Amino acid sequence: MTLDLDMSPTAAGRQPEPIVEPLGIGIQYNPEILDWFPFEECQVDAFEVLVDSFMGVLDGPYLMLPGFAERLQELAKKSPLVAHSNYGCDFGFGPLEDTPAVRRHVPLAKKLNSPWVVNHMFYGDDSWLDIWSSPVQFSHAELDRLADRAARLQELYGMPLAHENAAYYLPCPGGEMEEAEFLARLVEKSGTYLHVDLHNIYANSINLEGFSVQGYLDTIPLDRIVSMHVAGGSWREGVYHDWHDSPVPDEVWQMLEYVLARSRPGGVFLEYQGQAHHPDTRVMGEDGDKDLIKRDLEIAMSIWDNTYGPESRYSKRKKLRETVVA
Repeated sequence: MTLDLDMSPTAAGRQPEPIVEPLGIGIQYNPEILDWFPFEECQVDAFEVLVDSFMGVLDGPYLMLPGFAERLQELAKKSPLVAHSNYGCDFGFGPLEDTPAVRRHVPLAKKLNSPWVVNHMFYGDDSWLDIWSSPVQFSHAELDRLADRAARLQELYGMPLAHENAAYYLPCPGGEMEEAEFLARLVEKSGTYLHVDLHNIYANSINLEGFSVQGYLDTIPLDRIVSMHVAGGSWREGVYHDWHDSPVPDEVWQMLEYVLARSRPGGVFLEYQGQAHHPDTRVMGEDGDKDLIKRDLEIAMSIWDNTYGPESRYSKRKKLRETVVA
C-alpha cells in the first residue's frame, strides 16, 4: 500500500504554536513487556505511562498498586512521564464522578506531574472494561453528550485532555458523520485536544472501504494535536490488526512526516505490546526485538529532528543544561 499524501512544502503552510512544551520522541511504558525490555536504559525524551495498569483497585485504599510508585519515581528521574488512560469509562454512560477516570486516573496524572493526559475515544462501563476496537457512535446526539463530559473531565484533570482516535473493524451503528469530522467537532465544542494514533488511521484505511488518509488528515484540526502514537501491526485471516507487535510501516512514517510538518505536538510515542489484544498476537521478546524497537526510535527521532531540530527534544535540552552546569 502506498499513501498518496501531498508532501510538497507549499501545502504545509506555517506550523502552529505549541499547545504544550515540546518533549520529543518517547515510548509507551507498557507493563506487558517489562520482563524483557529495559525501559530504564532507554534514551528517550519521555515515557507514556498506562495509568490503568498500575492504578489501585477501586474498592481498595491505594492509589497505586504496591511497588509502582518507586518504579515510576526512578523512571521520572530520566525523562518526563505522560499519563495515558485506556479504560477510564470516560465516555461511558454512568456518572462521570464514579468512573475510574475520575477516581484514579485524575489523581494519578497529577501525581505523575503529567503535562497532558490522553484518553481513548471508546465506550465502557463498570461491567465491561475490555472495550478494544469499540468506537463511539459518530452522531450529533453523542457529540453533544461527550463534549460536555470531556469538558468537565479536562477541568478535573487541570491539564490538556487529548482524545485518541480508534482502530476499528466496523463503525458503531447510528453514526451520522465520519470519525474525523466527529473529532474535529468534539474538540471545538469541548475545548479539548487530539492525540492522533497514526497506526490506527493506517489500519482503518486498510480495513474500511472508502477510507481516505488524506481526507482524514485534511478534516481533523492539526493545530489541536497534543501528541501522537506510531506502531506496527499484523495480518490475520485477511484483516490487518493494530497489535503493536511489528516494526512501524513505511506508510506510518510517511504520515508522521506529513503531520509534524503541519502541527506542533508535545510528543510522539512508540507502542509495543505483549499478548493483550488477541491470542494470535506475536509475543514480543524474541531475539532481535530490542533492536527492532531501537531502530524505530532512531527513525522517529530522525524525522522529529529533521522537522524541528534536535535541540527541540527534551533529552537534548537536558544534556545541554547538564553540560552548562558541569
